[in-house]
Amino acid sequence: MTNASLIIIGTELTRGIIQDKHSQLVSRELTNLGIHMKGSVVLPDDGSVEPVLESLVKEDGIIIVTGGLGPTQDDLTRTIIAETFGKKLVEDPESIEFLKRKLGERFGGSNIKQAYIPEGFSTIPNENGTAPGFYGGTDKVKVIALPGPPREMEPMFHSYVIPLIRKWLDIPEEERDEYSSFITGESRLEDLCEKYGPGLTWGTRFQDYRISLYVSGGKKEERDEAVRKIIGEVGEYRIIPGDFEAIDILRETLREKGLTISCAESCSGGVASDLLSEKPGSSEYFLGSVVSYSPSAKIGLLSVPEKVVEEKGTISEECAYYMAEGVRKATGSDVAFSITGVAGPDESEGKKVGTVAFGFSSKERGTCSVMIKLSTWGRLSIRRRASVAAFLLTDAYIKGMDIEKIAKEWLWI
Repeated sequence: MTNASLIIIGTELTRGIIQDKHSQLVSRELTNLGIHMKGSVVLPDDGSVEPVLESLVKEDGIIIVTGGLGPTQDDLTRTIIAETFGKKLVEDPESIEFLKRKLGERFGGSNIKQAYIPEGFSTIPNENGTAPGFYGGTDKVKVIALPGPPREMEPMFHSYVIPLIRKWLDIPEEERDEYSSFITGESRLEDLCEKYGPGLTWGTRFQDYRISLYVSGGKKEERDEAVRKIIGEVGEYRIIPGDFEAIDILRETLREKGLTISCAESCSGGVASDLLSEKPGSSEYFLGSVVSYSPSAKIGLLSVPEKVVEEKGTISEECAYYMAEGVRKATGSDVAFSITGVAGPDESEGKKVGTVAFGFSSKERGTCSVMIKLSTWGRLSIRRRASVAAFLLTDAYIKGMDIEKIAKEWLWI
């Protein structure tokens, strides 16, 4: 099984509505394991995978199929794989229980379809969706089926598929360091990896609010030194050892210090508030927020001086300063932050898209504010990255660090 093929199923892919994000990931990781990639093919959700799969199972190797595992009528992957191997679809009890917990009262109907796998196959847990993956086959050919959405497929591939293939091929586990990278573009991060660690093996996994960075090869000291050089290039707080979201870092600091927090948002439009309140138990530290989009809301709800709005504008360090102070005093929280900027697509108040000011206020430390300029990859990207930047800077602010120095040294954002 030293050969592998990839089948990507999705009509939106074949029509060019969305881009394929799986080919590069799978090809790179399997090649690093010494597996020969025979090729990849993108097919629509119309059953055309059947003849392709029938052809591939006649040869030795590993076949990875992504997509077509949902509950709708055009999700045919599990049925076609079962028929190709002469198996019937059977209910997987663990998947049924998982769906019951995940869907609650929505469980039932077509959703149950996702809990069926070919008889004799094994499931792969999906922690970010509802459709589990599965794998099985013969001694000569193995099939691995994974859901199509990258946010589901990629963690499953890294956490389960790679170790599984290593086991099949008796490839020993390689030392690998994992980092979480924030507000750096994936292409820029990969360029820096090539620059500072050309003899190492690098892997990235793009997620909504961060990029997971994996480093292997060489000695531990070489890997550490390469990462240190990258951090020196992008700035402090941008790459953290381990598997963390930015909100996790801030949340842990708040809990350790027994602090409460509030926030005032403008251009981020509630994204930061949503993340702060996302996890159970968030009421222990998150007291509330104000989404103040208009100048009048900033003045009326957050006590931003009208003179500041008139003379400096709402997209300014001065406005962010008073927004943070205003929301902290209004909620009575120990610490607060604010976000105000230009999400686009047009400029505002003479400021370019991606210009974002942040304010930080605390009962224990003087209020301060900074401004940074984010790269423009669309409104949602700016809203998300502004929220991530706010979490990181707030964490540093709570710990007594120099916020202005940190923000000034941030590059490639």
